Amino acid sequence: MAARWAVLGLLAACVANAAKESVLNVCMDAKHHKTKPGPEGALHGQCAPWKDHACCTAETSTGAHQDQSYLYNFNWNHCGVMPEKCKQHFIQDTCLYECSPNLGPWIDQVDNSWRRERILNVPLCKEDCDLWWEACKDAVTCRENWHKGWNWTTGTNRCPRGSICQPFKYVFPRPADLCEKIWSNSYKYTTEHQGGGRCIQMWFDPANGNPNVAVAKYYAQNGGDASPAPRAVLLLLPAALLSLL
Repeated sequence: MAARWAVLGLLAACVANAAKESVLNVCMDAKHHKTKPGPEGALHGQCAPWKDHACCTAETSTGAHQDQSYLYNFNWNHCGVMPEKCKQHFIQDTCLYECSPNLGPWIDQVDNSWRRERILNVPLCKEDCDLWWEACKDAVTCRENWHKGWNWTTGTNRCPRGSICQPFKYVFPRPADLCEKIWSNSYKYTTEHQGGGRCIQMWFDPANGNPNVAVAKYYAQNGGDASPAPRAVLLLLPAALLSLL
């Protein structure tokens, strides 16, 4: 009996480790993502840092830079022209979402017509969120959550009747409000800093390597808000092993 428990313990450890590794170096099952990450000869503009190992194609990276692209028919200029310094942060947000293979610990299952997976509570570095808010505080919008509530009758997003266009600084009074609310908690505001290995960076210099590789590995191994799928596997594991006795 002792030998059997030892074998089962070893099996449990192997399955747990495999579950953690399964969330590393992966692409989401979403509208424009590749099935697995790999090199891209040339990614456009701000998406270029991911060109050596990307979940996006060159075509997707080009679409990420367009004001109203084929990617989602989303119009950044729904309340007038978005300032260029603000738009750069939304482009970078799109590049991270579409191109990064290091978001696996935060991939969650969804039941949408256009995607089967999304990201949830990705711990964003303080600098990334603060600078995003600072660049966009005087931009104007009519929606707090950009995932829902739009008028799509023309094929692109328009402000719903009765809504009011207001500066971001009133819609999102704090950087945390912007980063957490605008995409339905896709991101989580943190006090962690770039380079500390505990938060995802939107902006990085590829010449120094991709810092998000180590961050994803840390959260995959240590849990926290990460890895919903592996945690589910681990919860089912005891019953599966007991059935072997």
